[in-house]
Amino acid sequence: MTNWNPRLVVDASEALAEEPDRATSSVDRPRVEAAVRELLAAIGDDPEREGVVETPRRVAEAYADLFAGLSIDPVSVLEPLPDERGTGLILVRDIQFASICEHHLLPFVGRAAVGYVPGADGRITGLSKLARVVEVLARRPQVQERLVRQVADALEAALAPSGVAVVVEAEHMCVTMRGVRKPGSTVVTTEFRGLFAGDAAARTEVLTLARTD
Repeated sequence: MTNWNPRLVVDASEALAEEPDRATSSVDRPRVEAAVRELLAAIGDDPEREGVVETPRRVAEAYADLFAGLSIDPVSVLEPLPDERGTGLILVRDIQFASICEHHLLPFVGRAAVGYVPGADGRITGLSKLARVVEVLARRPQVQERLVRQVADALEAALAPSGVAVVVEAEHMCVTMRGVRKPGSTVVTTEFRGLFAGDAAARTEVLTLARTD
């Protein structure tokens, strides 16, 4: 069994992650409003009907939040702590997130676990930043398979760790609301880099630590 000592495992609720700021969003709200009006007409509704007359504005504001991550470099949120070094596994689990599937523009909602073992220079980042990088990458048109890779890419670029592990489990509305219509089904994706990629025992241990149930 692989042994990392010391090691730090925390739930995301303890990390106090911030959310991307709507004010920094690159979403063009007037264009979104115009597109939503056209969409309402295209599906056979009346864009001037009382119940939907404010819908274009509301959708534009929602998209400014949901896609705010497009204007944020994920590597930039993983700034190393200047006076701290680490050697053991660092893992934040139960990172709740919501994203929009780029295929149908429907939500997928789930939780992530992000862990790494510092590299030779011991660089580490703040715990909240592991939750923050998931949030940034989730707030853009996304697919779950790419999300785990992008989180791992950002960690490698920012910290040069000796190992990275990312585990995501989510429910997709494009599966539960349309198509096969299977509510409650979930998708699990993983990405292992460095020492985790070639060590089955290391992967098993980090998967065990990532579980919160």
